[in-house]
Amino acid sequence: MKLLVIGGGGREHALAWKLQSSPRVREVLVAPGNAGTAAEPGVRNVAVAVDDLDALLALAQSEAIDLTVVGPEVPLVLGIVDRFEAAGLRIFGPRRAAAQLEGSKAYAKAFLARHQIPTAGYAVFTELAPALAHVRQLGAPIVIKADGLKAGKGVVVAMQLAEAEAALLELLGSTPTGAGAPVVIERFLEGEEASYIVLCDGQHALPMASSQDHKRRDAGDLGPNTGGMGAYSPAPVVSAEIDQRVMATVILPTLAGMAADGAPFRGFLYAGLMIRGDGDLQVLEFNVRLGDPEAQPILLRLRSDLLELIEAALAGQLDRVNAHWDPRPAVAVVIAAAGYPGAVHGGEVVCGLDAAALPDSKIFHGATRSEHNQVLTSGGRVLTVCALGADIGAARNRAYQALAPIHFAGGFYRSDIAHLALRR
Repeated sequence: MKLLVIGGGGREHALAWKLQSSPRVREVLVAPGNAGTAAEPGVRNVAVAVDDLDALLALAQSEAIDLTVVGPEVPLVLGIVDRFEAAGLRIFGPRRAAAQLEGSKAYAKAFLARHQIPTAGYAVFTELAPALAHVRQLGAPIVIKADGLKAGKGVVVAMQLAEAEAALLELLGSTPTGAGAPVVIERFLEGEEASYIVLCDGQHALPMASSQDHKRRDAGDLGPNTGGMGAYSPAPVVSAEIDQRVMATVILPTLAGMAADGAPFRGFLYAGLMIRGDGDLQVLEFNVRLGDPEAQPILLRLRSDLLELIEAALAGQLDRVNAHWDPRPAVAVVIAAAGYPGAVHGGEVVCGLDAAALPDSKIFHGATRSEHNQVLTSGGRVLTVCALGADIGAARNRAYQALAPIHFAGGFYRSDIAHLALRR
């Protein structure tokens, strides 16, 4: 089979690498890919942007692609699955209507409330004055979320009222009328976050291994929110009891609710959860694709043939298959460019990649490109260094050992990935 993976980040490198390992796969094309996918055996980059649906469709047709797997959220929200299916092409991911679960935070919160799925209390505003009055009434801490796709960076957890007011001024105060795109204001939840990702076929769900990412830029969970500075799998906070509760109170009701709303969900569904010490859990957000960087340690641990799992989902037969996992945990550390999650300067030469190779480790490229036999940075999250270990401490040590030789001007990473798991 010839496959197409859409995207160019660390998640897509992990997807292409894992799919290519299937004995049924002859070649994997990645659009647009990166320097890492370009170097993978049996993988070929094609310079097509993720939001150019016409060009992606033409590519799949001209290359006689047997199956397309969508990595990022943007083409899903734009309706790439609808376009491919209308052309008679096989593609894995939710249709445009179902992708609203990530495309609009206001839609997702309304869906959760309508179907009585546990989530934080919230209100939606499009005008500054009532939004300010609302946060002043509730006080801090409080959470401000910009509606729409923000690459994991459109959330402000305001521990002080002044932070919440500043966020609202930025989001809603830039027009003369003090109105703008919707803003979701949520009550602050305490607990430990976890990422719960499942494969869905519209009716059934097959859980992937649990994981936990690190949203804050700096060690100690400080600094601004990012798309993710590292992750590990499994997440100890997701016990067997919690796992059953998530399926019963979140995942299956979500699938039933989407079907009832006329938008059955097929693809990767990611529920971001907040789990309290007493086991109470709430949905923080939905994503309609694999997480990044969660996909990297999850796919490093996956022993099953990913292609077979995806084909079972496409056939509506996820209840007939199981996923098998390496029992060893995996830890992934992101190396980011100076300035991230704000503006970054690309074009820095990445050194030490060859020296970084260690057994039971894998370097997944994100924002990289190849030029004159060199690897250059091309964005914020440049690399994700992953490793397996006998326990979470050993996996973490191996990951940091593997990244030690890697360097580029301004590159930085968190030094405390998996600290919550180690504390347990």
